[in-house]
Amino acid sequence: MNANRLLSSTNAVLAHYQLLLIALGAGLAIALFAWFGAQAAAYYLHPTRRGLQALRGGDGRAAAENLWVVWLRRLAPYVEPRKARGSQGIRELLRQADIHSDYAVTAVYVGKVVCLLLSVLLLVWAASVVKLPKALMVSAFFIALFGVYMAWKLPNLYVEHRIQSRRAALLAGFPDALDLLVSCTEAGLGFNAAIDRVAQQLPGSHPLLARELALVNAEVRAGVDRSEALRHLADRTGLEDVRGLVALMIQSMRFGTGIAETLRLYSEEFRDRRMQRAEESAAKVGSKLIFPLVFCIFPAFFLVSTGPAVIGVVRAVSNSGVTWPSAQSAHHAHPRHK
Repeated sequence: MNANRLLSSTNAVLAHYQLLLIALGAGLAIALFAWFGAQAAAYYLHPTRRGLQALRGGDGRAAAENLWVVWLRRLAPYVEPRKARGSQGIRELLRQADIHSDYAVTAVYVGKVVCLLLSVLLLVWAASVVKLPKALMVSAFFIALFGVYMAWKLPNLYVEHRIQSRRAALLAGFPDALDLLVSCTEAGLGFNAAIDRVAQQLPGSHPLLARELALVNAEVRAGVDRSEALRHLADRTGLEDVRGLVALMIQSMRFGTGIAETLRLYSEEFRDRRMQRAEESAAKVGSKLIFPLVFCIFPAFFLVSTGPAVIGVVRAVSNSGVTWPSAQSAHHAHPRHK
């Protein structure tokens, strides 16, 4: 009897929140679709891969990639902002995410439109299937608006996630690269030769940073000013530590100070900042543990420690036949004195 009552109450709760469950499922499906689409776009539109396919003579897959590029070129005037300033921000984000295709911005806006249309279609289908009471119409409307907004933001979220992952990988290899630069410059190598040497030593442990340093050397060899090449490095990585190093190196080259000494001073300063960040992270651990302790560990601990005792007390009281006095009998037993 209790099982049937529990099942009926569960079905009633699920019936009231069907639209919410459908919206969550639809949002998850759109997120997976956008993620796989962005992965495929980044894979097929990568300039290195397209260049290798062109050198190999092309095949059916290369023809499919060319068809994909043709469609993006046709859709570009309809989905991209009219002003160049509108797409400049997303272009900078794509550059920091290591997506350098000519049609990457168009692919992002096409993904936005596709996710938006899919979310609207799914919401229309859910509204036609599920009949909600009038009391839940307002909350369902706001949930639908939030789902459409998140569908529009999904490509941006993917790009931001890729930027954060890439920055974490670059930041992990930056201390080793800085120490190698200090060692190479103190050994007598010039700055360009030191960057080239570090780029040759890092691919095994930090391939992303090694490629960025090799790109700096390639730009300098192609005729780009060394200061400008270093600024490009800071813009591509988006790391404040790299920006600080670049600014210090440009200032050192402008005033003619020793590069080895400058790198040594910055390395010591950077080591102090890393220690301060580690101490700050360690100090935040206590406050971050409050939520899991209060809402996850303490309830389970109290349930395990006091649960058997409470169950034993309830059983003892029920077996003894003691009945709790009702409120009415207690009122008659203790009348008020006027």
